[in-house]
Amino acid sequence: MSAPLPRAEALAAALVALALAAAPAVAQAPTDLPNDYPTIARADYVFGCMAANGETRTALERCSCSIDVIASVLPYEQYVQAETILSVSRVGGEKTSMFKSSPVMNKIVAELRRAQAEAEIRCF
Repeated sequence: MSAPLPRAEALAAALVALALAAAPAVAQAPTDLPNDYPTIARADYVFGCMAANGETRTALERCSCSIDVIASVLPYEQYVQAETILSVSRVGGEKTSMFKSSPVMNKIVAELRRAQAEAEIRCF
């Protein structure tokens, strides 16, 4: 059996618990889902997101939350497909027109856009 905490230590412990309870909640993505996105993909997303939203601690938290939400909504393979389609469609020329006009390609990108919208709502 342990000895009771001295009064000052008990008060300090209570203050820490109170501060933690009163701290503003940061939006968090679900943690009970499998983590199938490689760290480099998550980091790449966060770097790009922070470049667009400011390089602050708040942006880091929100951007990290955002990729976590996207990962909870969209399997990594679909994420890669959508990012590839978007990347290729940014290149001009006749050979890339199929990426811009194909219903199948548009559906894949639309799924990513839906996941991003969910992340925007939950994290920003």
